[in-house]
Amino acid sequence: MSPAQKTAVAPFIPPESTLREFTPRAILVGTLLGMIFGASSVFLTLKVGLTVSASIPVAVISMTLFRLWSKFGGWFGARDATILEHNIAQTAGSAGESLAFGIGVTMPAILILGFDLEWTRTLLVAVLGGLLGILLMIPLRRALIVQQHGVLKYPEGTACAEVLKAGANAESCAAAHASFRSGRSVAGVSAGAVFAGFGIGLIYNTLCRALKLWKDTVAHVFGAPLATGSLAAEISPEMLGVGYIIGPKIGGVMAAGGVLSYLVLVPMIRFFGAGLAEPLSPGIKLIRDMGVREIRDSYILYIGAGAVAAGGLVSLGRSLPTIWRGIRGGLADLTETRAGPFTSLRTERDLSLKFVGIGILGLLVAILSASPLQMNLPGALLILLFGSLFVTVSSRLTGEIGSSSNPISGMTIATLLFTCLIFRLVGWSGSGYFVTALSVGAIVCIASSNGGTTSQDLKTGFLLGGTPRAQQLAILIGAAASALVLGPVLLTLNRDATTYVRAAEVAPDLRVTAEKLAGAPREKLTGPQARSDPGVYRVWHEPDRAGGAARKFLMDDAGRAVWLVDPGINGQYPKVAGGHEVKKLDAPKAILVSYIIKGILGGKLPWALVLFGAMVTLMLELCGIGSLAFAVGVYLPFAVSLPIFVGGLVRWLVDRQEKPARMRAGWSEEEMTAESDRSPGVLMASGYIAGGSIAGIVVAFMSARMGNVDDALTQWATRANPFFEGGGSDALSLIPYALLILLLWLAARGKIFQRS
Repeated sequence: MSPAQKTAVAPFIPPESTLREFTPRAILVGTLLGMIFGASSVFLTLKVGLTVSASIPVAVISMTLFRLWSKFGGWFGARDATILEHNIAQTAGSAGESLAFGIGVTMPAILILGFDLEWTRTLLVAVLGGLLGILLMIPLRRALIVQQHGVLKYPEGTACAEVLKAGANAESCAAAHASFRSGRSVAGVSAGAVFAGFGIGLIYNTLCRALKLWKDTVAHVFGAPLATGSLAAEISPEMLGVGYIIGPKIGGVMAAGGVLSYLVLVPMIRFFGAGLAEPLSPGIKLIRDMGVREIRDSYILYIGAGAVAAGGLVSLGRSLPTIWRGIRGGLADLTETRAGPFTSLRTERDLSLKFVGIGILGLLVAILSASPLQMNLPGALLILLFGSLFVTVSSRLTGEIGSSSNPISGMTIATLLFTCLIFRLVGWSGSGYFVTALSVGAIVCIASSNGGTTSQDLKTGFLLGGTPRAQQLAILIGAAASALVLGPVLLTLNRDATTYVRAAEVAPDLRVTAEKLAGAPREKLTGPQARSDPGVYRVWHEPDRAGGAARKFLMDDAGRAVWLVDPGINGQYPKVAGGHEVKKLDAPKAILVSYIIKGILGGKLPWALVLFGAMVTLMLELCGIGSLAFAVGVYLPFAVSLPIFVGGLVRWLVDRQEKPARMRAGWSEEEMTAESDRSPGVLMASGYIAGGSIAGIVVAFMSARMGNVDDALTQWATRANPFFEGGGSDALSLIPYALLILLLWLAARGKIFQRS
């Protein structure tokens, strides 16, 4: 296929037409929506290790907001936005989700490696990685978006363009290419599904988690002969929405991993270990005295981490031919583009290569100068090398298989493996280089993720007739703004679920000499437990225990351990003083990142349990079953994977009911899948995710600052609310959850909202 054939496409708005595009209101709306979806994506990544694309929800919300604004004519010259303004809004808004994935996958690993989670480190990684990915993608636009049109499909970007075309206003249709002037009607009604889902998710989680009107998790622990086997489900809108979007196949595989952990491995460990007279390492209690959570924390986590690590490596190996093809194709296309003619058309104007080069050089200087990253020159060069490679690969693979299937985790694993092996070969081992290796992996992960997102946005603009330069500026602004909120969100979620355990219960003999404590920072308790102890203590990070997570203690001036600080992310002690539990966040991908770094640079891991998990992955691969989703299910709490499966079942039921009519109409499987992916059900599910996640973040912020109110509500719910702690509480709590499912099903079937 020649370049002329590849580019033979008429954009919706022709190059000679001029419409409002890069306007302050489009940037502002897109940036604010990007912050909201970025914050919700951080929450989602910490819970289940994945995110969902924000471009279409942002585009639909943008159309609705501007349409409402136009109804107040005369206010600041209010009028409806053009299709190119909506394109700028969705471009600026898409950056938050891709940054959030990289942050959630990598930054929580710092806690497991034995360091504090710092806002400055998170901010630097998000900003530097996000901007680097965009700048590295810009020179590839002509090669991948223009010359490969018709070859690289960019499914999410193409779908977003279709949504925006369907919602184009009269002004945009009048300026459109002649082939598109068909009197198309505005289809803004689909936005109702997003807004309704957002509102329902927000209200549901506020009533449940803030006001404690009903339990957010239902569970049942079995007795003999399946002692300590358990079923549990977090009845939340965000997990239901995730399950609907990813579908029944992946949801079912994840749930199968939970079945293995909670209905096979946990009761098996209890059965074989109940007669032991002493604790079995790495556990610190007798197995017969352990509950489900303690067995999981002591043994299953390592098995699950081994399964995830092996699954990630298998996924990387399976992707290598595609990655190699992407490298060769990208380099060939880039060479072809550089030899192409210069054009002054509006739709071909990119940010200059001079701007890109100076920007990349400035980012490298910032990476080397930022002390929280603990970066050296070889590490910075590795960032540039792997970043250039994997942004190219990510951009091309996104065009071939879409953002959802793009193996960003595999690219991150490859970066960490090669970085750690290089460090090890030159003698840089031990905890001193943990942060350096993590910073390399985190920046490359975010750059690769944002490179793919930028490609989807530029494909949308290419089909609509947008100005590439305007889009590139918009996503640079959106990425920088979203990065500002991700750090505080991550730290607040961790702090809100942080618990303090009396050191006498977990490390009664821990003592540290005054010399070792000299110069150690001081810290107070935070959250509700701070009211019982206003003291200020020295901070001490205990070395790893058999390769597990390093532990943080608060020490008195005599060197005695007073409190164990159990983080909210990947913590093991959910109970606080007073007896009630907090929700820990498991960050499944971050545990994999930390284990790669510790296994190579630290040389310490509970290898037996890790290898057990790897053998589970090997067994599944031999059976012909994709192992990574199953491995994530082994690692995650069953309470998370089971409701995802429920959401997938709702999607399966809807598609099954719609399929006969579509088959009679002659639809192909690809057309049916595409229609399902842009249905009101997917938009409603996206709203569930955003609304439920934002409510969780708001509750975390409020409880951190209004602990007295939260404690009072918890005590009231425990004492007087039958939905919360009464004998029938599980069954009663399922009533509002059933309503969530019903509303999602009705929306997906078109019973509430019309299809666009």
